[in-house]
Amino acid sequence: MTLRLHNTLTRRKEDFEPIDRNAVRLYVCGPTVYDFAHIGNARPVIVFDVLFRLLRHRYGADHVIYTRNITDVDDKINARAARDFPALPLNDAITKVTEATERQFHEDVAALGCFEPTHEPRATQYIEKMRAMIERLIARGVAYQAEDHVLFSPSAMDALAFAPRYGTLAHRSLDEMLAGARVDVAPYKREPMDFVLWKPSKPNEPGWPSPAGIAAPGRPGWHIECSAMSMATLLEPFGGGLACDDPSRNVFDIHGGGIDLVFPHHENEIAQSCSAFHSPAMANVWMHNGFLQVEGEKMAKSAGNFVTIHELLHTTKFGGRKWSGEALRLAMLRTHYRQPIDWTVKALEEAEATLDRWYDAVGDVERASEIAPGVLGALSDDLNTPAALSELHRLAHPAVMGQMVMGLSEMGQMEAPEQLKASANLLGLLLQSRSERQATALSEAEIDAAQIEAIVAKRSAARAARNWAESDRLRDELAALGVAIKDNKDGTTSWEPKR
Repeated sequence: MTLRLHNTLTRRKEDFEPIDRNAVRLYVCGPTVYDFAHIGNARPVIVFDVLFRLLRHRYGADHVIYTRNITDVDDKINARAARDFPALPLNDAITKVTEATERQFHEDVAALGCFEPTHEPRATQYIEKMRAMIERLIARGVAYQAEDHVLFSPSAMDALAFAPRYGTLAHRSLDEMLAGARVDVAPYKREPMDFVLWKPSKPNEPGWPSPAGIAAPGRPGWHIECSAMSMATLLEPFGGGLACDDPSRNVFDIHGGGIDLVFPHHENEIAQSCSAFHSPAMANVWMHNGFLQVEGEKMAKSAGNFVTIHELLHTTKFGGRKWSGEALRLAMLRTHYRQPIDWTVKALEEAEATLDRWYDAVGDVERASEIAPGVLGALSDDLNTPAALSELHRLAHPAVMGQMVMGLSEMGQMEAPEQLKASANLLGLLLQSRSERQATALSEAEIDAAQIEAIVAKRSAARAARNWAESDRLRDELAALGVAIKDNKDGTTSWEPKR
């Protein structure tokens, strides 16, 4: 089954063939750790986790290398540290902010069911690589010094015979990008579109020895960070990077991120990397997920609809209740990754209800089985998660379940619960058994299972005695304890924590 991915660079879906099937390489821009990740930040994390899972399924878990970076040097980090810890030296305050924010990010994405990436480099660990790249760009004639800054010149890059034209990813000319961009005006720039590779640090800010003989300590610009970290983790181990002018060794397979990063961040990454590595490309495929809005409006703190992953998981800020990480993931995957998504309470409620049905269908099967061809085919068509979810709905339908368990499926004697679980696992869903999920919900809701069972037994006795008033009173008592009950057709009563 061919894997087809939409390439932002060519604006079309293309058959994907990795450079090296034994080392498929994926880079995704990670968080800047100055604040808790909001639900918009969760979208690329989830989308590219699904891609990571699919690539591991196709090529083997040991043959896929996924790098997602941590940006831990940035003006926003400095500002947050000074605001939150004014009594501390700035560097100590920055450490507190970045460590706490990174720890929370890891907890949040784990709750969303995401694999850890193969590599998670921090920008501050790769300053030397950044300086080396900058020196190389100066030597190429595409970067220059000015007032203790080093800047990249897109117009100089366009004169290089081997490099792509600046603006190729955004599909815009230099003039079009200049007209639509918020360009920093600075007297030391030769041209308005020139961007910073290195800048001087203020006396109280983090700083490192500067490149190109600049005496003042400084720090890297945002764009050079990702170029250096992708090089160090995805190129150098395979003989590429700064030491190699062989273009075939200086390209990796897939670069991903949000659509807002196409310009200027990803455009500038391409410019730096291609110029430094003498390469016509940085990555063969560029993938970008669409924007997210909340209840039909752009998410913004000023609009009062700004919500973090942590708040969705642990507070009742959104919709008056807490949500499971799995529900957040499923709600996100209902929309194709390239389309804009409207984040709503209704979508989360429907996701929780869907998970309840699917966990009932899967039960407590201990092992997964083969993935349904319909699910694999949908994901192989540019991560068509809505189509994959439709197939999961079909697999979980009672009629389909009955046919498959009886061996009437086209796939033979395979049991539907196992296939449903395997297929859902490929999307990072149904990772628990029904019992494990209920136990987790009980723990989070602080519900005493023995107490609930006793009340349910009393209610069953009241129903048997046709004491409907007492039965209703006990139902209300259970509801007050956070429990929903269901009277089944066979006369039994089941219960679960209200979601």
